[in-house]
Amino acid sequence: MNNYKFQTMKKALIFLLIILTLPNIRLTAQNTNLEKLNAYKVGFFTKKLNLTSDEAEKFWPVYNEYQAQKNLIQLEKIKLIRTFNQSESTLSDNQVAEIGDKLIACITQESALAVSLHKKLKEVLPPGKVIRFYQAENQYKVQLLNELQGTKQQPGVNQRRNF
Repeated sequence: MNNYKFQTMKKALIFLLIILTLPNIRLTAQNTNLEKLNAYKVGFFTKKLNLTSDEAEKFWPVYNEYQAQKNLIQLEKIKLIRTFNQSESTLSDNQVAEIGDKLIACITQESALAVSLHKKLKEVLPPGKVIRFYQAENQYKVQLLNELQGTKQQPGVNQRRNF
């Protein structure tokens, strides 16, 4: 009987350890993918803009700050849209209008952020590279989207990049 309890406890403990370590493994994989994606982005922009080391040193802090602020605005927009989608039938017209106003405020913030980025880029890059930045940003989005769609269409088959 004691051996049975011991075996049962042992199995339960192993199961508990597996359950507790799974989220950590998943987070590590996500962080690894995020690191690969960021490294790819740095390489992509550095190559497309032909950044010198001095330019890169000034460019990346400006761009990273912009991305962080833009991500916060996008998260707010997602939160607002999710709130609307989940509660549409119970929201009053005033609440719906308020959500709409907040969405427009987010769009306005994104526009102001883009203007601020442009001013800062002009301080750290020559004018031609500023324009190339906008081109590279669009090319990066398109290429990333194409690669992600290619990965989804052919599961298990790695395209040119693994991220």
